[in-house]
Amino acid sequence: MALLIISAFITASDGWGQYIPNAPFKPQYSVAPDFTLKDLQGKTFRLSAQRGKPVLIFFGTTWCPGCRTEVPKYKKVHETYAPRGLVVIYINIMEPAKKVARFAQANALPYRTLLDEDGSVGAAYNAIGVPMIMLVDKEGYIIKVGHSSSEMPLDKVLPAI
Repeated sequence: MALLIISAFITASDGWGQYIPNAPFKPQYSVAPDFTLKDLQGKTFRLSAQRGKPVLIFFGTTWCPGCRTEVPKYKKVHETYAPRGLVVIYINIMEPAKKVARFAQANALPYRTLLDEDGSVGAAYNAIGVPMIMLVDKEGYIIKVGHSSSEMPLDKVLPAI
């Protein structure tokens, strides 16, 4: 029994030696995979061409209730932050262009709507559910992934007004 207690104490004390109080912490971010997609007007969008600007990416579908709930919030984000330099895009995953165009028109989407017709971009970003929203900083790193635009630290990547 004593041997068991001593070995537990030694194992625990080894872990304590790894902690350095007040050590500088630098989070590790993943580089956003580059992609090229067409928008509803047939124009090409390339993520790497946006370097120097933060990008907010909304992966969604027309049939997703959570995505439809997010649309007004995302429109507000676009209205507030696009003038400050935020690139705001919506990537529709694997739906026909005509259906997506009707959805964009019916909801008066002010931001660019891109078509991921084969789902390859969604797969590259591990979009296993929608809505999925990602914030990419000016250097091209994903700094936040969530399910609502309200979770995104936009003031962290944009200059103050």
